[in-house]
Amino acid sequence: NPPPTIDPALVEETKAFLGWLAEDNFTFIGYREYDLVDEGDEARLEPIEGSGLGILKDPPTKAPKKLAGKALTVGREPQILLLTKANSPSPIHRPAYLDYIGVKKYSEGGQVIAERRFLGLYTTRAYKASPRSIPIIRGKVEGVLERAGVPPASHDRKALLEILESYTRDSLFQMETEDLYNLSIGILGLGERQRLKLFLWRDPLDRFVECLVCIPRDRFNTENRERVGRILMEALGGVALDWTLQLSESRLARVHYIIRLGEDPVTGYDVATIEARLVQVIRAWTDELREALIDEHGEEDGIKLFKRYERAFPPGYRSDWVARSAVADIARIEELASTEDPITSTYRPLEAPDGMVRLKLFSSGGVLLSDVLPTLEHLGAKVADERPYEIAPADRPPAFIYDFGLQADAENLERVRDLLHDAFLGVWRGELEDDGLNGLVLGATLTGRQVSIIRAIAKYLRQGGIGFSDAYIERTLTGHPDIARLLIRLFEARLDPDAHDEDAAERLGNEIEEALDAVPSLDEDRILRSFLTVVRATVRTNVFQPGADGKPHPYLSFKLDSAQIPILPLPKPQFEIFVYSPRVEAVHLRGGKVARGGLRWSDRREDFRTEVLGLMKAQMIKNALIVPVGAKGGIVLKRPPAQGGREALQNEAIACYKTFLSGMLDIT
Repeated sequence: NPPPTIDPALVEETKAFLGWLAEDNFTFIGYREYDLVDEGDEARLEPIEGSGLGILKDPPTKAPKKLAGKALTVGREPQILLLTKANSPSPIHRPAYLDYIGVKKYSEGGQVIAERRFLGLYTTRAYKASPRSIPIIRGKVEGVLERAGVPPASHDRKALLEILESYTRDSLFQMETEDLYNLSIGILGLGERQRLKLFLWRDPLDRFVECLVCIPRDRFNTENRERVGRILMEALGGVALDWTLQLSESRLARVHYIIRLGEDPVTGYDVATIEARLVQVIRAWTDELREALIDEHGEEDGIKLFKRYERAFPPGYRSDWVARSAVADIARIEELASTEDPITSTYRPLEAPDGMVRLKLFSSGGVLLSDVLPTLEHLGAKVADERPYEIAPADRPPAFIYDFGLQADAENLERVRDLLHDAFLGVWRGELEDDGLNGLVLGATLTGRQVSIIRAIAKYLRQGGIGFSDAYIERTLTGHPDIARLLIRLFEARLDPDAHDEDAAERLGNEIEEALDAVPSLDEDRILRSFLTVVRATVRTNVFQPGADGKPHPYLSFKLDSAQIPILPLPKPQFEIFVYSPRVEAVHLRGGKVARGGLRWSDRREDFRTEVLGLMKAQMIKNALIVPVGAKGGIVLKRPPAQGGREALQNEAIACYKTFLSGMLDIT
């Protein structure tokens, strides 16, 4: 007794549908009848005893729940059929959620009084059948075609039919004609445009939301599929998710998500807002790179760079870095074309803990980690991790990026950034030696050149016979960074023409002595006091003199009053000049203001001053009748060429002699 408000044609279509089910189009797994007990504000479906079949044969163990929300509304609606999905998967046949077919029973007055419920699964035959041949669905299809108003033989009609024919049958059964029309026309309007589009509709009982997401084929991958699913779950308040994929000759992949809702589903969502989030999350990394390059460099230069770097970055880089970070890296890679040196960039991620910074090294050639790691650790940074990337621009040789995580005790990152950069390049170029004293760059916030002053004094003290190893001297200085910094300040106050201040020098000397009194180790105290003695004994230096090119000299020379340095062996010259560079070390000992003697190329790197001192004594005896005092100088090569034979070695020796003479003349 359907109510008179229901179209008789729909009644006949329902009968046809039920007959169609019995024609091997539906596997019946469970059946039960329910009475609708309507009590005004409340209603419930009471199972009729003995009506159950199949998986519903046994009486329910729980009392029937009161219908609420959409379930109450749908239960009272006069529509004949309710086609949806059950809450549980099928226990037999295939592990899919059961299809739910509810057929309502009416009173003589046209009121809903009961429901006949079938549970089962549509068969393969049903899924293969044309939607235009399936009762209930065919009416929806014709309704869409009629409302669309497309001419019968037109391309749009064929395209619309293809959309309807290819759509999942489960959804066609469950969707209202209005939802199916919006979906079909939306897909038709999308055409072959490669853009994301979201369509969604809710289950009549508010238990799940179906979402169709059209994604450009080149953007579809497992990662993006999972990202889209997570956003849909979050936006709709889902508790579980199922998905299926449809690929065809179209440029769009169609992903069908079923988001199962919890007890408190989200109802106030905005489809456009969700779609905008999905568009953003599946954006190709290269799209963002193009946009960022144009923002930074303008359209013409930005597109030019994009063409060069569109495919340059490997998947690992794109996974680790957003495209806007690549813009800065591209700028540094472009700089590599005009320099042979590597480029470094130091930064601190927002989430980084205190004392953690990162350093990017850009190089036009591959770098051995065994070469780089000791340099960074000598600079006072412990390498926590490293990420290498090979970047392959379209029209240039590959470039390499090495991203190091560094643990460094640095309070002022901006200053440390410049110090670290300059010192690292100094080592790379061979301007700084690569040893533990470089730890003063970060430990004492000294420049690489200031560390070279400390290193030159250390080398001189070793030649003077201090009796401690290089490693122990390095540990002593890096273990007392405050004293090392004060020594440099004293050196500058005494000898820098632009910062000369006798009062400050005296004050700094006293401050150093007070600090030395607190040093517990006698050996360390002796080392540090020896440094203080050499600084005070330095009469003149070229440290603050610019070279002919306006840049600092690549070598350091010091004129010393030997009598002020207690550790030196006898006889002590009146003056001596010590010349230091990473390439050569040299000393010139002079017994008086006027003295005579030659220069020697020594191979005694550990104690060449001792050799030169002995020669000076012999020269003084030899010159007794000519010049009352003697003089002697000597050099050692620190980087003799490994190849090239005698000629290469001789050329290196000549170059080092020139450095020695230049260092002497700078302060003579």
